[in-house]
Amino acid sequence: MESLAAGLPVSQHSSFLFPTKPKRSKSYPCSWSSRTRTSQFTRLHCQKMYVPGFGEASPEAKAAKNLHNFFTYIAVRIVAAQLQSYNPEAYKELMEFLGRHPLNDGDKFCANLMRESSRHKGLALRIIEVRSAYCKNDFEWDNLKRLALKMVDESNTRLMREYVLETSQVESEK
Repeated sequence: MESLAAGLPVSQHSSFLFPTKPKRSKSYPCSWSSRTRTSQFTRLHCQKMYVPGFGEASPEAKAAKNLHNFFTYIAVRIVAAQLQSYNPEAYKELMEFLGRHPLNDGDKFCANLMRESSRHKGLALRIIEVRSAYCKNDFEWDNLKRLALKMVDESNTRLMREYVLETSQVESEK
């Protein structure tokens, strides 16, 4: 392998160290291209990164699951705020239920709420309706993408700036 890697330009050594695993999906089209110098090496160029360690689900599927649970949390907050003003008794029951059951898994929370009592079943159905309406009509998907990209860019810039300042001070002290 060393003799083979020695003949490659530096830019292609990374393919030996970090091989990409192609996704075989219509949503990730790949194209085959050959090196122009020799026909000895044929590489696969995909438009998306391979992300190891996610098993059956993609990172996007994991993010969707977290958003789904977050939408349940939002729906519970909305319903609780509504109940607080016009039905204090139902608000108290919902808060007591929240104290006994975690909201980590939105579907499990709603299923448990439905099975608590007929009154709780009505609350669960309301939460499910609000969750759906919020996701479809009120959540600003474009704003999510814009904010996520902005946060990543700003964080990367800040981390790199801090590192450069830290390392340049250490070297200037020597």
